[in-house]
Amino acid sequence: MIDALRIDPASPTAPFEQVRRFIAAAAANGALPAGSRLPPVRVLAQQLNLAANTVARAYRELEEAGIVVTAGRAGTTVAATDAARRKVAAVARELARAARAAGLDQAEAASMLRAAWAADDTGSADG
Repeated sequence: MIDALRIDPASPTAPFEQVRRFIAAAAANGALPAGSRLPPVRVLAQQLNLAANTVARAYRELEEAGIVVTAGRAGTTVAATDAARRKVAAVARELARAARAAGLDQAEAASMLRAAWAADDTGSADG
């Protein structure tokens, strides 16, 4: 499945984000089921003609989102999808608490999330 991953150098989306999105989508739709082992960073970087740090960043962000799990020499595997959902739910609760503490209402917080989502979609968000 990971063999279908291609990087579009003309895309405004950063290469690490293209890798991250592909793997996240494949994990979400079951094309990469829980427990699927991903190629080592250096191997995938070589296959995609990318720097190892680019793939490492994608893997790191996937791990932070709970989509993959890295276990040293055991490699990186796709996590159970419910773990990723729990992580996002926890972050959403934290956003709600922070917004309330700042005096924002739900519409303002949602607007900020949409703006962050849109900025991330272009690959231009700092983060």
